[in-house]
Amino acid sequence: MAISLETLSQAVSGACAAIRCNVRLQPAGGVGDKVFPPTFVADDKQSPLKYAHEKRRIDGQDVPVVLLDSVASQANRKEEALLAAWEAGQLTFPVIGVDFHGEAGMDDLGFLTALQTPHRIADALLRDALWHDGEGRDLPFRESPEGQAYTAASFKNATAVYRLCPTALVFGVWDSTGPRGGLGAKFQRALVSEIIGVGFLPGVKTSSRIDPAGIQSNVGVYHLASDPSDWTADVAEAQKDKKGEPIPFSRSGEGKGKPSSVNHSNVAPTKDDTSGGVTFDYALQTTVLSLPALRRLRFPVDASGMVIPHDKRLVGENAARTALAALALAAVALERERGYDLRSRSLLVPETASPLAFEFVPADGGSAQVHSLDTAAAIALFKAAQDQAKNAGFEWQRQPLKLKPMPKLVSLIRESRRLAARNGGQESAGAK
Repeated sequence: MAISLETLSQAVSGACAAIRCNVRLQPAGGVGDKVFPPTFVADDKQSPLKYAHEKRRIDGQDVPVVLLDSVASQANRKEEALLAAWEAGQLTFPVIGVDFHGEAGMDDLGFLTALQTPHRIADALLRDALWHDGEGRDLPFRESPEGQAYTAASFKNATAVYRLCPTALVFGVWDSTGPRGGLGAKFQRALVSEIIGVGFLPGVKTSSRIDPAGIQSNVGVYHLASDPSDWTADVAEAQKDKKGEPIPFSRSGEGKGKPSSVNHSNVAPTKDDTSGGVTFDYALQTTVLSLPALRRLRFPVDASGMVIPHDKRLVGENAARTALAALALAAVALERERGYDLRSRSLLVPETASPLAFEFVPADGGSAQVHSLDTAAAIALFKAAQDQAKNAGFEWQRQPLKLKPMPKLVSLIRESRRLAARNGGQESAGAK
């Protein structure tokens, strides 16, 4: 059965504990093809693998699994899918961000939204931006009416977040760097998703390079005297130390004074068994929407700031929560449509071509009801939920709220880019 607005509304109001979706995936190259998970610093002496792996209980067996896409990464992918749908006009919901258009040399940043920043509406990029009041005055975002309303928000009154950045209520946010510090509002993730490889085996990766110009590895390269960020092989042009010796070139401390430090010469064949990819029986994407997390959100005032009469509050709050649930389901469907290209050599595809199957898990236990949902149906469901919320006083702003970067933020970005260009993209020594 397809998911109807009535079905979703009843589930959110208390009939269900969760809505879950499990998708089995395989490498695009076919069963058994190698996939490369994300790497991490290996701090386990018993396992040199740079992948996050563990054993999980699956079908009564202890099965080795490897993380292919984390909860945080999955949230980012769903936010990217929502942003693309918003930009295409498929979905309309509040979007807040910092507009870098007009700042010299920063047009590439464009309109950087809370769907792209690591900490969503609580991110430092928005904190260090200005809000324009329409009368020629610019205020720091946190001092604006919208910023103050967000700062004061809590799960007991989440209307300001719902009105400014509803995706933060779906994917979670903690206002830890705001005026209230660690006491800032914290909204848990309502939508959680991850992808693992089940029954995995680690592989081996090899690498080598033959220099087409025949440059030998024993040739010296030095910092150029006229521009220490550049290099030279001519000792006469080199920067000298106090003893008059040429200073060996290095950007990152590796290959000091060798052609390899400037990406020339041969690289001997190497074998890496710490991050050599994996094969697995199948990949599993598990997605869970917590309905109690949505029910915990209270909305005592509507989108205009008016107190909702007691006899209408339950209906209004459920309409707002249902709109958030529909937004979450749309994110899942849109991500499915965009595909599972996680990173280089990590392209996955569903095992079957059937639509997404969402299980509505009853609050009092028992068998879950299964409903299907494709992208078109998810968008239609979202629009219906959005209209219902509007009629209950929770209309969403269609136009984005664009902030302007503070001069100090612009200066910080420019200086960072200057240093990156000078160091060839490497962080300077001592950077953490």
